[in-house]
Amino acid sequence: MSFVPLQAAAAVKTASYAILQSPKDIAIEIGQSEHRIALVNAWKIPPGSKVLELGCGQGTCTTVLAEAVGPEGHVDAVDPGSPDYGAPFTLAQAQAHLSAGPIGDRISWHNADPVQFLADNPDRGWDFVVLAHCIWYFDGPDTLRSMLAALKGRAASLVVAEYALTAREKAAVPHVLAAIARGMLEAHNKTSSANIRCLLGPLNIKAAAEAAGWTLTTEETVVPDVALLDGSWEVGEVKSKGFLNMIDEYIEDVTLKTTLLSAREAVIGAVGLLDGEKVRTMDVWASRFG
Repeated sequence: MSFVPLQAAAAVKTASYAILQSPKDIAIEIGQSEHRIALVNAWKIPPGSKVLELGCGQGTCTTVLAEAVGPEGHVDAVDPGSPDYGAPFTLAQAQAHLSAGPIGDRISWHNADPVQFLADNPDRGWDFVVLAHCIWYFDGPDTLRSMLAALKGRAASLVVAEYALTAREKAAVPHVLAAIARGMLEAHNKTSSANIRCLLGPLNIKAAAEAAGWTLTTEETVVPDVALLDGSWEVGEVKSKGFLNMIDEYIEDVTLKTTLLSAREAVIGAVGLLDGEKVRTMDVWASRFG
């Protein structure tokens, strides 16, 4: 079947699947869903597709993928996180809620390491493999390389969305700086379960994909709408006292500690230059490999 772009109105329907139902929470979920709709439209995933989503988390992108593939398609959603991970609702609670809804029969959830999942299902293949805002959760570049190598030959297309480390909007500059600061800190916390563990940008991701035999076919930059709040959340983390406490806990080298404190200062300074304008989320790199 040919690709049919999802409309922004689909975000409202997708948000209605969310386990959170307060007006504020629904507004946040709509912003998250609208961003995923932009990604799926950039990837051009058509109805009827068989999709493998790696790093699905609580299922925000999964629901949009399920809308895109329609009743004739299917999404295998894989995440290695503990079922009791996440707040205010866990992965298990959110996924069970979606399974009980109108798109539940289009989704199969798999609590498994992605590489092990592929090894345990050697005869299965998909039209698309999706990595949507999950690569920074990996513990290092070797994990990405091994995963992309294991995926080669198992799907016709690999599609990726990750933060671009660029800011076309001035108000997104603090997010870029905050991500770098967090990435530097988490690199020294080997037991981290944070959402930034290894800061892999588009150049590194492309190199890993090409080394695994994938060929880049399309790439574009998606500028998130103001409703996507990840940038403000990340900046808030770096500005918090908790970030200072983590520096004291994990960093012994005085020079590195000073560098991290200066990185935090740069974030605070960049926010100050916005003169009260709301912090935005940085650019997103959306790509497709064959």
